[in-house]
Amino acid sequence: MNMIKIGDLPDILPAFPLPGALLLPRSRLPLHIFEPRYLAMVDDALKTQGRLIAMIQPNPGRAGDEKGLHKIGCAGRITQFSEMEDGRYMLTLAGVSRFRLLGEVDGFMPYRRVDVNWDGFEQDLKESEADTPYDREAFLNLLSKYFTVRDLSADWETLKDADDELLVNSLSMMLDFEPEDKQALLEAPSLSTRRETLVTLIEYFLRGGDAEEMMQ
Repeated sequence: MNMIKIGDLPDILPAFPLPGALLLPRSRLPLHIFEPRYLAMVDDALKTQGRLIAMIQPNPGRAGDEKGLHKIGCAGRITQFSEMEDGRYMLTLAGVSRFRLLGEVDGFMPYRRVDVNWDGFEQDLKESEADTPYDREAFLNLLSKYFTVRDLSADWETLKDADDELLVNSLSMMLDFEPEDKQALLEAPSLSTRRETLVTLIEYFLRGGDAEEMMQ
């Protein structure tokens, strides 16, 4: 996957609009596919060389356009695939690169397709991205407070040992934030900005309601 270049990526992708679902470059997202139109989408994607699907969040907009989409999404490559006895698909997408939405492609497919541009996301195709120096212990302590308040469990030894990119991106994808917050994490221009956004979201939650005393 790391050998892919911007020029190798297609301009048109099948789209899977899913609110609250976040895929980031070099991360993995498990998906459960059961709607007929998206089963067809997966079938068609598997027939292509890249096996790419565009993960993008709906953005209804102020005008009430229920079919609106956000301007930035992330393409994922189908790396694992299995079919259940009842015809459902279980698959894993590996994040390849973010893209900018140019528009939708008209056609007779049961699913939506999008015209995309990859410029500006060259960093996504590199092997990894380094974070800027930060207080990792303070970050993990903040995370521990959040997990306690939300009554979440975690393998803390694994979290402590994870490299910065894996830690920040996994948390961004896993934690239960609003779709707009997920979009902000996706659009963060750097790993350090994504981590800072994550901290802001966690602190905002901890300052509210019953969680306020946790910040003392």
